[in-house]
Amino acid sequence: MQRRKIKEDGSLIRDEQNENENNYGSLSTIEIPQLNEHKSCGRSVHSTPNFFSDGNTRIDFILAWESDYPDLEEQMGKHEIQSHKRGKSLEMHRVWRRTFLNKLQKAGLRMETHVAQNPKKLVYFVLLNAPWSVLCYYAEDLRLRVPLQAVPNQAVLNWSHRLLIKLGIPNILYEEVPDLPLDYYTCRFKSNKLPWFLGSNHHDTFFSSTQRHRILYEILATTSYGDPKEGHVGVERLLSEEVFTAAFPLHDGPFKMPSEKLPSEKLPSNEMNQRQILFHYWAQWSKWKKYQPLDHIRRYFGEKIALYFAWLGFYTGWLFPAAIVGTLVFVIGIFMMFDDIPAEEICNSGGKYQMCPLCKSCPYWNISTICPMFKAGRLFDHGGTVFFSIFMSLWAVTFLEYWKRMNATLTYRWDCSEFEDIEERPRPQFTAMAPMTTKNPVTGEEEPYFPRQNRFNRIVAGSMVIVIMIAVVVMFLISIILYRAIIAVVVSRSGNFLVVASASRIASITGSVVNLIFILILSRIYLALAHFLTKWEMHRTQTMYEDAFTFKVFVFEFVNFYSSPIYIAFFKGRFVGYPGHYKKLLGIRNEDCGPGGCLIELAQELLVIMVGKQIINNVQEILIPKVKSWWHRRNLLSKNRWSKEDPEGLMNPRWERDYELLPYEGLFAEYLEMVLQFGFITIFVAACPLAPLFALLNNWVEIRLDAQKFVCEYRRPVVERAQGIGIWFNILEVITHLAVISNAFLIAFTCDFLPRLYYQYTRDSNLQGYVDFTLAYAPKSFVLENNATCRYRAYREQSGKYSLVYWNLLAIRLGFIIVFEHVVFFIARLIDMMVPDIPETVAIKVKREQYLAKQALAENKALVEAIEPTSMAQQQDP
Repeated sequence: MQRRKIKEDGSLIRDEQNENENNYGSLSTIEIPQLNEHKSCGRSVHSTPNFFSDGNTRIDFILAWESDYPDLEEQMGKHEIQSHKRGKSLEMHRVWRRTFLNKLQKAGLRMETHVAQNPKKLVYFVLLNAPWSVLCYYAEDLRLRVPLQAVPNQAVLNWSHRLLIKLGIPNILYEEVPDLPLDYYTCRFKSNKLPWFLGSNHHDTFFSSTQRHRILYEILATTSYGDPKEGHVGVERLLSEEVFTAAFPLHDGPFKMPSEKLPSEKLPSNEMNQRQILFHYWAQWSKWKKYQPLDHIRRYFGEKIALYFAWLGFYTGWLFPAAIVGTLVFVIGIFMMFDDIPAEEICNSGGKYQMCPLCKSCPYWNISTICPMFKAGRLFDHGGTVFFSIFMSLWAVTFLEYWKRMNATLTYRWDCSEFEDIEERPRPQFTAMAPMTTKNPVTGEEEPYFPRQNRFNRIVAGSMVIVIMIAVVVMFLISIILYRAIIAVVVSRSGNFLVVASASRIASITGSVVNLIFILILSRIYLALAHFLTKWEMHRTQTMYEDAFTFKVFVFEFVNFYSSPIYIAFFKGRFVGYPGHYKKLLGIRNEDCGPGGCLIELAQELLVIMVGKQIINNVQEILIPKVKSWWHRRNLLSKNRWSKEDPEGLMNPRWERDYELLPYEGLFAEYLEMVLQFGFITIFVAACPLAPLFALLNNWVEIRLDAQKFVCEYRRPVVERAQGIGIWFNILEVITHLAVISNAFLIAFTCDFLPRLYYQYTRDSNLQGYVDFTLAYAPKSFVLENNATCRYRAYREQSGKYSLVYWNLLAIRLGFIIVFEHVVFFIARLIDMMVPDIPETVAIKVKREQYLAKQALAENKALVEAIEPTSMAQQQDP
């Protein structure tokens, strides 16, 4: 049969080849069958989805790259190729690729090459397989844990399920998921102890598919293709240089059921692959009310992704009581809004209280015009808000304490308890770039080393860049403040009565929207900068690298997202001055709170940023993957690739279908979204009791969106182990402490709670005359200059000096902050002491395993001591 050889440089050579030629040969040329425009080359009818063409050799990893047609390159001519913007690097890419693949072969990997064609380009796929000897060598090097013995009777993770079982109440949240992964006693793999391990006789299935993926990725990440000193190491660098366009392990198969099955029919569980089980029992929208199958997620995606979904589900479950209490507080505010005496005084005041102009060119106005806004402010500003702030502070502390218990249970169950301290290896990029080696004080093994002083110097230099970026955020915040002031003036001069009356509100809402746009733009710029700085700092392990990157980005995002709410909550309206003596910033009068007060503006800002960001993110997560996938398929595949009998291309090889999916981009964006949300519902919860409810609704959607992305939209990620959620937990603890301080200041200085309480105890318990109590008279000089008397909100004498009431209230506010913080922190400390970090059952199991390990060691030592004298005596016996 006549076949075609396609060299990596794209040139064609016709040759007669033996039909049964082995595909594991040299990579200097890539062999494929004669192509036609209706068929994918390299596809064997008899080959199974995740195996080589021989049907026996498993596919452990895929490398892919794209190339123009050789005929097209010949037509372009040498001059045109050289003038092409990528023409100069094409030859270098071919050399790097050839060198890299040849080194993989020398490392012992088996390879098989296939090529897919479309009208515009060729897509090369190199199928990789690691033989048993390579797997054993790297399994020992990577300290992989393998099973010794199955553990019977797995404990149920969900406490609610255990409780309902004891009470005999049916649990609508529980659903039995088929093919439950077994739990094992495990230990580190040793080649010389192979007979000890469970299933060691079956080489094809001894290592799980995820462990094989880890081994292949380790080889790919540490193989050089040029000078290591210049960073020419690893597949990640080749992907960034576009030498390869993709590197990924294969999914187990399609996530959909066979088309001949009706939706109502269920495929037998023993015929479903792991991906189908996850899709039908986890990723579908109808499963929103079911427990997540965490053990299945861990088996397919690894511990790191499973811990993210465990934390997200745990957090969402804990939001439920917070959302209920917050909604009740909001409902109480609705009833109080209609019976509030100060609100009735304002609404019925008519022209009694003429207020001073809000800007230089603004008119005088009557306080009765703010009736609707003042009533709306009572939805959030009442005694229930104080209770809810204390509740949420204690809720956050308790949530984190119980998550520590859940995390300890999961990491013990998944054998990750000692991962960061003992098992985690240096990053491949660090190994390649480190200038020296040293002995690991824990394991005693020789490892690459980067001097701490050099890293410290780089971190300090990177910190200066972060400070500059934070300064940029502050500059944008000042520009938003000036924008609000200018828009308020412009709208006030418009002449339209309805628009003039809402000038402050229009400026505030549009300012919030502009601020959100600035936030999203700056976030994208800083993300790329943080990636570069963290790589430059040379962190030893992947956990250290991710923690450093996360810290950088979160500090920036904290300032970026929270600067505007913090300004409104604690600074806006504090440095305004008084009529005739207003304070200015860059020649523009400082912003005052709107007629309804700063708290209603803060609630509005939170809703715009928090809810607006959630809506934008969810729309992006729904639409962007589908649009990207469609565009990727459109560029890759011709319209006639699918026949009427196979409209979805299910007969195409597995690697082609997975190549059409989106690359996995990590969990950072998912964690960041949730942690910022956690900050909004704790730091500023006094201003918006409904925030936990919005967060709960969003997270119900978020879990299924993320599940569908991982199961349906993304290529299968390489499994990563983890001991927890990393530095995100420390960030959550910091946010929890900040929330206590923030809510104390918010209630004391921004809410109207303490002034009302003071008035009730010193003036009138029914709050009659409270509005007049909060308004000061404009100074006489201002009245004479403008020939009009007006009032403004402040505790000042007519001369402009602070009144005795102001100083009394200041003392009360400071005292409230001290009492609030001490009470909440004291109760939080008690909760911390009462709730152990590790459940008693887990602690007992850990001690039991340590005891069994010591006992087994003692028995082995005694056996060796008994055998050695016998063998010596036999040697001495003639």
